[in-house]
Amino acid sequence: MAGYKPVAIQTYPILGEKITQDTLYWNNYKTPVQIKEFGAVSKVDFSPQPPYNYAVTASSRIHIYGRYSQESIKTFSRFKDTAYCATFRQDGRLIVAGSEDGGVQLFDISGRAPLRQFEGHTKAVHTVDFTADKYHVVSGADDYTVKLWDIPNSKEVLTFKEHSDYVRCGCASKLNPDLFITGSYDHTVKMFDARTSESVLSVEHGQPVESVLLFPSGGLLVSAGGRYVKVCDMLKGGQLLVSLKNHHKTVTCLCLSSSGQRLLSGSLDRKVKVYSTTSYKVVHSFDYAASILSLALAHEDETIVVGMTNGILSVKHRKSEAKKESLPRRRRPAYRTFIKGKNYMKQRDDILINRPAKKHLELYDRDLKHFRISKALDRVLDPTCTIKTPEITVSIIKELNRRGVLANALAGRDEKEISHVLNFLIRNLSQPRFAPVLINAAEIIIDIYLPVIGQSPVVDKKFLLLQGLVEKEIDYQRELLETLGMMDMLFATMRRKEGTSVLENTSDGFPENKKIES
Repeated sequence: MAGYKPVAIQTYPILGEKITQDTLYWNNYKTPVQIKEFGAVSKVDFSPQPPYNYAVTASSRIHIYGRYSQESIKTFSRFKDTAYCATFRQDGRLIVAGSEDGGVQLFDISGRAPLRQFEGHTKAVHTVDFTADKYHVVSGADDYTVKLWDIPNSKEVLTFKEHSDYVRCGCASKLNPDLFITGSYDHTVKMFDARTSESVLSVEHGQPVESVLLFPSGGLLVSAGGRYVKVCDMLKGGQLLVSLKNHHKTVTCLCLSSSGQRLLSGSLDRKVKVYSTTSYKVVHSFDYAASILSLALAHEDETIVVGMTNGILSVKHRKSEAKKESLPRRRRPAYRTFIKGKNYMKQRDDILINRPAKKHLELYDRDLKHFRISKALDRVLDPTCTIKTPEITVSIIKELNRRGVLANALAGRDEKEISHVLNFLIRNLSQPRFAPVLINAAEIIIDIYLPVIGQSPVVDKKFLLLQGLVEKEIDYQRELLETLGMMDMLFATMRRKEGTSVLENTSDGFPENKKIES
C-alpha cells in the first residue's frame, strides 16, 4: 500500500481560449454590483474630477452615485417627463440634461433646483454637452435642430437645421470651444462650427446614428449605428478608416478607456466589445443579462458601469493589487544546530541531507487506495467538482474503467446519485475532449439501469435529455460529413480544371502529350 501512485489528472486544451494581456486586464474586475433603477438606464457619465462620482439618467430622474456606494447620494427629479443624457461639466461642478418636453436644464451639483432652463426645442432633447470653454451648452432634439446656448445669459446663440431626422447623439470637442458633432437618424454625422452658420463637415454612416465619440486629439471620429462601428479621419475630410461589424444587433453606446488605447462598444445583443485602437480588432468581450443602452468607464478604468433596458445598473470595480507575499516564517533551529553551534559552517566533507516533502493524497486518491471505488466516484461527482474541474471527474472515470470496476462503481445507486451521474454526462458528453471516456460510461449506465427505467420520472427525464443530446450530436456529425463530401468534390473539380492533357500527332508520326490550360 505504501507504493500507491496517485491518479494522473489529464489536462485538456480548451479550444479558443487564449490568454492575453487584455484578457488579464479586463478580467481583473470584481463580481458586479447590481443596482435597480426606475426605468431603462439611458445614460451614465462619470465626473472628470475626484471623487469621480457618476450620474445615472433613468426615467424622470438623475441619480448621483459615489464610486463605491450602492445608494444614490443625490437625486435631481425636477423633470415633468423623461430625462435624457445627464452630463458633467469638465470641472465636475455643473450637470446638464435634456428632457422629453423639449427643455434643457442646468444643475449645480451641490443644489437641487435647476440653475438655468433653456427653452427653444419643440420636441424631446436626447443629447446635451458642454463646450470646451465651459460657458456654452450644445443640444440636439427630435425637432431635427441643433442649438447652442449661452450659460451666463440663458440665451440661445445659434440654431442649425441641417438634419432631416431625429438628432439622438452628439459631443463637443475638448480642444476647440467652437466645434461640436451631432449624429442623427438621417444616417449622417455632422460637424458644426459656432463661427459659421452651417456645418463644416458631413459624414455618411449608412445607418441611424445612435452614438458618436471624438478622440481626445480631435483627429478621429467614431460613430455607431445599426450593427456598425465606423472610424473616420477628421483631418482628411471624414475619410473612412475602418468599419467594424462585430455585434449582432444595434450598437447603442461608445466609450474610450482612460489611456485612449481601447475602444468599448455596447449593443442590444447584450455584449460589450473591447477594440484595440491600433488594429481595431476585438481583444475582449463582456456578457450581460439584458440589452445595453449606456456605458461608462471611471478614471484609470477603475470602474466600469453599464446601464441596461431592464433598469439594472451593473457596476464592476477593479480588484485591488495583491499584497506582497510575506516572507515565510523562519524555522527555529534544530537540536543539532545548538550542539554544533549557531554559526557552524558546512565543511567540504559534510553531506547535506534534505528531507523530501511529504505528499498528501487527495480524498479520491485515498478512497481508491483503500478500494472504496463508489465513494471515490461520489466525491468527483459533487457539483463543485464537476462544474469547476470536470477533467478530474473524467480522469477518475477513466481510471475506474482501466481497473475494470467502473460498472461496480456505477451500480446500486439511488435516484439522487444516478441523477448526479446523468447530469454530468448531459453537460459534458458533447465535448470532444471528454467524449471517448464518457460514451463508454453512458453505455455502461444504460446497460445497468435499463431494467428499472419507468420507475422514476426524474431519472426517466434525464435519460430522455441524454437521448436527445446524442441524437442532436449525430445530426451534427452527419451534416459535417455531408459538408466534407461537398468540399472534397469541389477540390477535386478544381484540380481537374487546373489542366487537361490531350494527345496530338507530330510531323514524325509520334503522339505528343500537350497540356491545355483552362
